[in-house]
Amino acid sequence: MDESLDEIDRTIINKLQYGFPICDYPFQIAAESLDITESELLERITTMRDNGILTRFGPLFNVENMGGTFSLCAMKVPAAEFDSVADQVNALPQVAHNYQRDHALNMWFVLATETLEEKHNTLMKIEQQTGCRVYDMPKEREYFVGLYLKV
Repeated sequence: MDESLDEIDRTIINKLQYGFPICDYPFQIAAESLDITESELLERITTMRDNGILTRFGPLFNVENMGGTFSLCAMKVPAAEFDSVADQVNALPQVAHNYQRDHALNMWFVLATETLEEKHNTLMKIEQQTGCRVYDMPKEREYFVGLYLKV
C-alpha cells in the first residue's frame, strides 16, 4: 500500500473509478459525495498527479465513434537514445500511455488522432524526428474490461 496516500486520497481514487458526475459542477458534486470541499478535491487530485500517483485524470472517449483513430504503436529505440526519443514522442499531444518494455520493440505508446490523415502525419513526424520506425497496430476489435484497482 502506498504510504504517501492518506485515507481521503484512497477514498477519492476508489470512489471516482466508478464514475464521475456529468453536470455543470462535477467536482462540487463529487466532493460532496466524498465529504470534502470542491477546492480540497481539486487540490488533492492535482497533488496526486504532480507526485505521479495518478498519471491521468480525465474522461476516456471512444475516439472512433467521433470519427477519429486509435492505435497501439511500438518502436525499436537504441538504449542510449531511449530517454531522448521518449521526450520527443511524449511531446506530441496525440500520444499517451508511453511505456518501456523489455523486448526488441522496447517503446510502446497509444496514439489517438482526429483523422486518418492526422494519424499518418503524426507517425511520419515521429519517424522523421527520431529516426526510428513506428509499428502501427490499430485496434481491430474492442473488448470492455471492467477494471477496478482498489487502493
